[in-house]
Amino acid sequence: MRAKVEAELASQKLAEYVNGADMLMKSLKEEKVEILFGYPGGAVLPIYDALYKAPIKHVLARHEQGAIHAAEGYARVSGKPGVVIATSGPGATNLVTGIADAMMDSLPLVVFTGQVASGVIGTDAFQEADVVGITMPITKHNYQVRDLKDLPRIVKEAFHIASTGRPGPVLVDIPKDLTLQQAYPVHEVEMDLPGYQPNFQPNPLQIKKLVDAIKVSNQPVILAGAGVLHGKATEELKTFAEQYDIPVIHTLLGLGGFPADHSLFLGMAGMHGCYASNMAIHECDLLINIGARFDDRLTGNLATFAPRAKVVHIDIDPAEIGKNVETQIPIVADAKQALARLLQHEPEKPDFDAWHQHLKSYKREYPFWYNQAHDVLSPQRLIEQVYEMTNGEAVVTTDVGQHQMWAAQYYSFKKPNNWVTSGGLGTMGFGFPAAIGAQLANPDNTVVAFVGDGGFQMTLQELVLLKELNLPVKVVLLNNGTLGMVRQWQETFFEKRYSQSVFSTQPDFVKLAESYGIKGYQVKTQEEVDSVLKEALTSDEPVLIDCWVNPKENVYPMVAPGKGLHEMLGVKP
Repeated sequence: MRAKVEAELASQKLAEYVNGADMLMKSLKEEKVEILFGYPGGAVLPIYDALYKAPIKHVLARHEQGAIHAAEGYARVSGKPGVVIATSGPGATNLVTGIADAMMDSLPLVVFTGQVASGVIGTDAFQEADVVGITMPITKHNYQVRDLKDLPRIVKEAFHIASTGRPGPVLVDIPKDLTLQQAYPVHEVEMDLPGYQPNFQPNPLQIKKLVDAIKVSNQPVILAGAGVLHGKATEELKTFAEQYDIPVIHTLLGLGGFPADHSLFLGMAGMHGCYASNMAIHECDLLINIGARFDDRLTGNLATFAPRAKVVHIDIDPAEIGKNVETQIPIVADAKQALARLLQHEPEKPDFDAWHQHLKSYKREYPFWYNQAHDVLSPQRLIEQVYEMTNGEAVVTTDVGQHQMWAAQYYSFKKPNNWVTSGGLGTMGFGFPAAIGAQLANPDNTVVAFVGDGGFQMTLQELVLLKELNLPVKVVLLNNGTLGMVRQWQETFFEKRYSQSVFSTQPDFVKLAESYGIKGYQVKTQEEVDSVLKEALTSDEPVLIDCWVNPKENVYPMVAPGKGLHEMLGVKP
């Protein structure tokens, strides 16, 4: 009798066995994954077979790079990890640029790559690549699954690591044989991460030092980076700035973390930042950095960066503090938690009125400027018009180059998570697929993708997704027939030797859009822009607007390489 019972139990347990691919789908559902971005291939066929019957939406990009940039856009707008699947070998290596981009800009991604069968790893098998070794420097963490029973734990850990502390990409490499292997499902999953303990709470003594520093300051400024957005600390930042009456500056990636129409907002700082912001950093006596990493495009020449300032750096990643700029008051903490502790102190601030008036005079006397030409489209005015027609409420994505800087300068962001761009890596081809992910994350909002004719041609195959998924993304193509920023540097620093920066042949972008079933417009005059933008931006369908802008226009102000923030080119009163 006992043997019979044991046999029945064993038979029942065997009936409940699932393969590794089904186990992965179960783990993804437990992480509340709603969308997968990916591209199938031999090593992930069992995963895609399991996906066939799983209630998870899959977006079939037409290139793995398009898939991962779309996942980045989704992560940036939703705050949830973007999830990507690709096959082994070239499928995995095509993800490398997006992984590096997400690492630089602290975007939470969980990337699943197929791998050749366990028994042939290391033999140069068909479509084998050491993706763990390749991605080790550009991931927050990566795994290769060696035992199927570890898969549920690894998936849980991957999502936890990607989305906590300083967000970033985590890669999970899965050999094909494990996705076919049968195992009894794991019902209780426990993480095992003794070495991963991000510090969220600030040291009270360091907070007190910051409060005391404000009391004796005469010219303080807040530099707010993307850490404010990742920490969901925008309201706390606004309250802190108002409570202490301190002006606020943003990094490129921090835009939207503080309302651009607020009286305390100065603007963006850095290589193409506004005069008032850069001079505020140069002249301040207290620089309060919240969630920015002091990268070179922000600081310019480090020898002349904030020369009079006591530097405070609040960051959840201790590796960033003191890395580039000497810091007098380091605070390792989540931005939201640090600001909450600061707000518990009674403000005893000096009178900063003279400082405010001084900075307002800079804003008034040295604003952003451009020449309003009548015979050719002004790219700056075009972006201003999109801002006006969308009431500054659109989710804006950009590619990389001149149009990216103009969008940062002339589209004023009042809300968080409406600005999606590639900052640290400067990835051409990012902007358009990122708009697809952004629209999926925020289906009810207008999504505008500002792209250049160079970067757009790197990932334009994803146009098919707009029709396939009925996504009403508005693609505003600033077409100047050049690699604009490359051309500008060649003009400024290489005596106008335009080596391979001017396109001699271009596609008809309107016909291209129409071939994908998308409405296309071409505009060459200001008169055409007014009517086309009004029609396109109010449409509930995807559109592409090919705008022939001035090919000689440059981005100003500009801090040249090796110069300080106070040595801007192109400043014009």
